[in-house]
Amino acid sequence: MKAIADRKKTQNIGEYLIYMYQMEDLIRSYQGNLEEIYTYVISHYPVTDEEKQEIKSWFGELAAQMQTEGLLEKGHLKSLQEIVASLLDLHYQLLKSDPSYVHTFHQVKPHLLEAIDATAGEAIGNEIQICLNGVYGLLLCRLLGKKVTDHQLEAADAYGAVLSYLSFSYLIRTNKNLN
Repeated sequence: MKAIADRKKTQNIGEYLIYMYQMEDLIRSYQGNLEEIYTYVISHYPVTDEEKQEIKSWFGELAAQMQTEGLLEKGHLKSLQEIVASLLDLHYQLLKSDPSYVHTFHQVKPHLLEAIDATAGEAIGNEIQICLNGVYGLLLCRLLGKKVTDHQLEAADAYGAVLSYLSFSYLIRTNKNLN
């Protein structure tokens, strides 16, 4: 699990965030109880016992962070929120400098406005968080076997296009900073 997260973090930051949201929800579904997570989830992974213990340790670290940050009912880890903030900064930079990104973002704007309207005044975050929530929401619908409308698929595609563009740009920017 940690290896998957690490790989996603270096290859596609959008996928990493959505993966980590899944891990947060998995921990929440067991109320942070590491023994239950081990019994009902980790023990079934087709890996060695040593790897299972490493995975359990990783989940334990995440659960402890969530407990410390008061996130066992809802919300996202501070480290994930910081990445979303970096993506938002990149989003604003690209809107000023990259016509191709502006075109991509223009395609998602109607869906963003619908998402904002649908919340009836509840705070749902910035444009990037809405895109992440939209893609993650589609994933959850599919996992739960719920019917997904063509409109939901269209919105998720638009959200995904923005996130893909940002992820690629983020990767380029991160690699430049490493050199």
